[in-house]
Amino acid sequence: MSTYATIPTPIAPFTVIVDADGAVLASGWTADVDALLPVIHPTLRPAELVEGDIGAVADAVVRYHDGDLTAVGAIPVRQRSGPFIEHAWEVLRTVPPGAPVTYREFAAKAGRPTAVRAAAAACARNAAALFVPCHRVLGTDGTMRGFRWGTAVKEALLAHESRP
Repeated sequence: MSTYATIPTPIAPFTVIVDADGAVLASGWTADVDALLPVIHPTLRPAELVEGDIGAVADAVVRYHDGDLTAVGAIPVRQRSGPFIEHAWEVLRTVPPGAPVTYREFAAKAGRPTAVRAAAAACARNAAALFVPCHRVLGTDGTMRGFRWGTAVKEALLAHESRP
């Protein structure tokens, strides 16, 4: 059984689905848990989902929005895909707050400097927004690009992370 909770944040309501072990399966700036279910890999998608206490995960979300930008880094995440995408998600978790990278830089960090499109696909397929910080990746020219939760949310996150 998996549990979800919606947490109010200064940006928008933030909903998180966690598995029985407390690992994040999906998250995003929405109050609609049904919007998150399709982005969970079919082998991980919960058969049973209840609203409830998500413990340390909720605490980390609140602390992040209160200014502890590293609070979400220790929260476990469970996602599935091919080897490169899974590796790319792990690499994304090493991009520090306040230091966004371009898709080209992200591809290089993931060990495939010419795989810019694959790096972009890793961001697009990321179900665990915030915990796997795809919002920290910018267009190769340094400009804002798409984000599942909207560029306004991405801009707000990057502004939050760049404050002293």
